Formats: sequence, structure tokens, C-alpha cells
Amino acid sequence: MITVVGAGTGSPLPEDVADGAELVVGGRRHLDAVRLPEGARTVFLGSLAPALDTVAEYVAEGRPVTVLASGDPGFFGIVRALAERFGSERLDVRPGVSSVAAAFARAGLPWDDAVVASAHGRDLRTAVHLCRAYPKVAVLTGPGAGPAELGAALRDDGRVFVVASALGAAEERVERVTPAEAAVREWGTAVSVVLCLDRARVLGPVRAVAGPRPGPAGWALDEDAFAHRDSMITKFEVRALALARLGPRPGDLVWDVGAGSGSVAVECARLGAAVTAVEKTPDGVGRVRANAAAHGVDVRVVHGAAPGVLSGLGEDPDAVFVGGGGRELPAIVAECARRARRVVVVAVAALDRVPAAREALLGAGLACDGVLLQSSRLAPLPGDVTRLAATNPVFLLWGVRPHSRIEGVAP
Repeated sequence: MITVVGAGTGSPLPEDVADGAELVVGGRRHLDAVRLPEGARTVFLGSLAPALDTVAEYVAEGRPVTVLASGDPGFFGIVRALAERFGSERLDVRPGVSSVAAAFARAGLPWDDAVVASAHGRDLRTAVHLCRAYPKVAVLTGPGAGPAELGAALRDDGRVFVVASALGAAEERVERVTPAEAAVREWGTAVSVVLCLDRARVLGPVRAVAGPRPGPAGWALDEDAFAHRDSMITKFEVRALALARLGPRPGDLVWDVGAGSGSVAVECARLGAAVTAVEKTPDGVGRVRANAAAHGVDVRVVHGAAPGVLSGLGEDPDAVFVGGGGRELPAIVAECARRARRVVVVAVAALDRVPAAREALLGAGLACDGVLLQSSRLAPLPGDVTRLAATNPVFLLWGVRPHSRIEGVAP
């Protein structure tokens, strides 16, 4: 067996935890904290691959191994690598209290409804977008992905940080700061976890399932679920296919350009993506914000006209929906297609604008496809009979970046 012992936050490793082991693997501070058996070999857990190769030698000979880790080694820890290499049936895991559990405890908050993201050795953008989309997120930090970097990305999103450093140690520090304050500080290497909180929604309703709120029971909502002006809204039939092509997921960033009522933006946010809606009219900006609030989601609304305003949006999006544009449509589509990491979806009502929009997608190197959507809805007539009422036809084009990666999220 491989015994895996977690040094829980605030509960040090027992001195005799490695007794009987012929190989002891762990970080320097863990190895220094325990009594090592006479004659036992020790391996510093720096680079993972060489350490696992050494463990394999001892396992093959049936010799006992002890691995020392921090917190709960089954939570973004070494248990995954050991189980993949040696099989879970060989592991005797003895977890400690994880840094995430300890951080929420220090903050006096429940965390059964939290999203947890690891930025340790991973792209920070996924954690940033989760922090924008959800009211309670714990981010496990790493070099180049700490409170300063997270704060710089989220300084305008109305969140508060709880930064937990050296949890369980004598020098433990737990501080509440704004993202802007976090962005200008030097935090060192002792930070364990950052809690990113929306103070207005940090205590959500009690639910039976842990983790972030479940996705919506349905999408492509009826038009009357949104405030809109003179039926200027993406119809639900069009929205259904647009959402299918956009594929918004937790950890994604989606732009809704020419948002109008914000129906596409809101639906993407309901599916867990971080969303930026661009709208050029002041009353449209107000409607997008009102619709987002009515559906309980966060949508960042930018007042301005595309394509010019797009250069100030910062990070490139995963997916873009273009729902307006007029004569500027080709330039808007071209800029969105240049920056989108995965896909651009364009809704066009005017036949004359289809070729230019398609050319803009192809010109950016995207693989382009599309469809003309025509639908007829059931409508009542006097005498308790029903007719078919046609809606305006809409062209839906989409451009997909070749070999775009689809990365999963570990909540």
C-alpha cells in the first residue's frame, strides 16, 4: 500500500506518521516535521515525475511507501496522480483539512455552494471568468496567478477578496481587500487561497446539492421573459441555435455585441459563462442591466459602438454573438473573428449583408457555415381555431476556429 497523509490546516502531521515506511515522499517542511524510520529513503516532492518513478520501484518490490502532502491530498492534490499511476486500490488516504475549507471557516461562511478553481500551474483566465459569473469562488493560487493578478483582472467587477496566507501556521494572515487593493500589493509565496465574493449574494439559498447552482432547466426563453423595445429581440428559435453554436460554459468569456435587450447575454450567463454585453444606446444599456438583474445573473455591460469599443474590452473572448451592426457589420464581424478563441455567431436579418459577414468570417481563417431560419408559430383565431403566424426569417452564420481547444472546468 501507499499511505498518503495530509497535513491539515492547523493540525500538524503526527511525528510517527512515517513509521514502518521504507520510502517517504514529501515537501521539505513535511519531511522535517516527522520522525523518519531508520534506513528509510526520502524523496523531495518537487518535480512529480521522478518522485512517482521512485515510488514505482518500491511498489513493484512490495515495499511500504508513505507520501506526505498538504491539506486534503484528494482535493486538487497528489491522490489523482497516484491513483492514475498505481490504481486507487493501492492507496490508503488519510486527509487533513483543506486550505479551501479552512479559508471559508476563517471567513465565517458556508461553502457548500461555492465554486472552486485551481490556478496553480493553470491558465488564470478560467478562474477569472468563474469569479465574474458566480457569487462565491475559491481560487487556489500559484506563481503568476495570485491575488495581484486576480485583482488586476477583476478590479471593476464589484467583488471583495478574502486572501488567506500561511493557514494553520504561526504567521497565518486572513485579509479582506478589494480587487484594486490586491492588484497593487506584493503578496509573496505564502498565499494559500483567495475567496472571491459578491457580498450581496454570498449567502445563497439552502440546496440539497453541493457546488455551484445547477444550470437552468431550460433555455431559449420566450421573448416576454425579457424587457425589449418594439419586438427588437432575438427570437427564441434563433436564440436556441445561437446558444447551441456558442456553447457557453463555466469558465468561458462570451461577448454579446449589439446586445439590444441582452437576451443572448443573459442566457449565456444563466449557463455559467462570464459575459460582456456591448450596446450603443443608453436605453438599451439600461434594458440589458435590468434583464440581467431580473434573471439573477452578472453581465458586464459596456456602453459604446462597435467595432471601435471592442479594443477596450481587454481579454479575448471564447465565443462572440453579433446581433446588430448595420453598415458596420463587416468590420464588427472581422474584429470579433480576429479575437475569438473558439467561435463567432452572427444573426443577420438583411439578405444584402450576408455575403460580407460570411467573407469577414472566412477572411479571419474561421470555418464558416450557416442557415436561414424560418418559423411559424401557432396563433389563435376567433372561433377557437388556430393558424400559423410566420416570424421574420433570419440568417444565422457561424465561424469556428480550426483546432480550437475545448477545456473542461473542475468546479
